Amino acid sequence: MGTAALGLLWAVLLLPLVVFGVPTEEPTSGEAVASSPPGHCRRCCDSEDALAPADAADVSSASPSALPYVLPEVRPYINITILKGDKGDRGLLGTPGKLGKEGPRGERGPQGTKGAKGQAGSPGGPCQTRFSAFSVGRKTALHSSEGFQPLLFDTVFVNPDGHFDLAAGHFVAPLRGLYFFSLNVHSWNFKETYAHVMHNEEAAVILYAQPSDRSIMQSQSVMLALAPGDRVWVRLFKRERENAVYSDDVDTYITFSGHLIKPEDD
Repeated sequence: MGTAALGLLWAVLLLPLVVFGVPTEEPTSGEAVASSPPGHCRRCCDSEDALAPADAADVSSASPSALPYVLPEVRPYINITILKGDKGDRGLLGTPGKLGKEGPRGERGPQGTKGAKGQAGSPGGPCQTRFSAFSVGRKTALHSSEGFQPLLFDTVFVNPDGHFDLAAGHFVAPLRGLYFFSLNVHSWNFKETYAHVMHNEEAAVILYAQPSDRSIMQSQSVMLALAPGDRVWVRLFKRERENAVYSDDVDTYITFSGHLIKPEDD
């Protein structure tokens, strides 16, 4: 039973070979084109010579798309790594280009770390006095007996740096700058009061009161530009009449004050 089925299967497989036969030689590309030209049929009685030129013309005129095979596409390829040489030397530096436009200001960066403490500097010069002031008074009356007579003072209110010489009645400027001075006196009844505020040996301003049956308080003030060593003081001038200032041992009627306003180098 099994042998009969196997024989039937082999008969089915070998039947096409028996009917059509087995090709003994594979046709060439030329024969394949000649045996089946496109577009018309060939009779068995036609000679091969008569058909050869026509077949050749048909084959030459046929488009590549009608051919039974695809022509290969040739693409040249060059290995560039073979042609690349060794790396050359570095060239010369070119000229710098033009300066570009200034960009926008950037944001403020973070605060840096605190630096190390520096070395101590060399000692400076002696401290220069930047302040000067005085205020003095007189408790006794004075009648002038000469043409010019200095007005001396016997009471000190303020003289911290000793710039006012009480014995001479002079203020001596310690440095160059602007100073303010004021003089206050009390006149005497029926006597003339005539006093100068002096800058060195020249009269800067005058304080004057006419003779009167009443005694009055008179004042004068001035601002002076002084150099170091300049002196400011008060003097009386007699003239034709008796010149006097009034005061007593109880109250202070005569005062002379001054102070530095601004040093010149500030």
